[in-house]
Amino acid sequence: MLSPTGSVEPGTLNGVSRIVIVGGHGKVALQLARILTEQGDPKNQVTSVFRNPDHADDVAATGARPVVADIENLDTDALSDLLTGHDAVVFTAGAGGGDPARTYAVDRDAAIRVIDAAGQAGVRRFVMVSYFGAGPDHGISRDNSFYPYAEAKAAADAHLRTSDLDWTVLGPGRLTLEPATGRIAVGADAAEKAEVSREDVALVVAAALNDDSTIRRTIDFNNGDSAIAEALATR
Repeated sequence: MLSPTGSVEPGTLNGVSRIVIVGGHGKVALQLARILTEQGDPKNQVTSVFRNPDHADDVAATGARPVVADIENLDTDALSDLLTGHDAVVFTAGAGGGDPARTYAVDRDAAIRVIDAAGQAGVRRFVMVSYFGAGPDHGISRDNSFYPYAEAKAAADAHLRTSDLDWTVLGPGRLTLEPATGRIAVGADAAEKAEVSREDVALVVAAALNDDSTIRRTIDFNNGDSAIAEALATR
């Protein structure tokens, strides 16, 4: 449930209190960690996994437990050890573009290993942050610099959907640094919009963790006119 200020009200996660965020130093992830660590009674335990040890202080400032690990180079067993003991995984990691080989290595291959590791570790809840319109019919041409990312996300999302995890794939549109509105549009309604704030994406992730109706759904969204919880409940 969202409060009037746009945050998620305490004590509302459905049996989820130990959350691991993979890609923990991203702009969405830092917002999400802050939101989640303010929830719960007692407070949720959030672990944020990131590659660069120089980012530990930024992550710790959100209230999350910083864990330095390079998912690009960890195998499934090592990732399973990393995830064991958590109730949910949120995957927000990304190579950041620029290098197609690394994009495939992180956004596809590492993502697939994390999905498999979650199953191996018994962590059933998995929220994937993808992008609006992701999928095998993404329509991006091979000569477009976005093509490796589109292909990588299509493969990772498809792998998640074929797993037996309680998955949700979230597809935000173009990300902005605007303050959260707490309001979105989903599906066809969202197609008329162009963008969504990163803070609202974090709020959507937190709300999805709280809403079992989002399990086994792909939800494309942008900023819009409906309260987040209300929009997510709309099929």
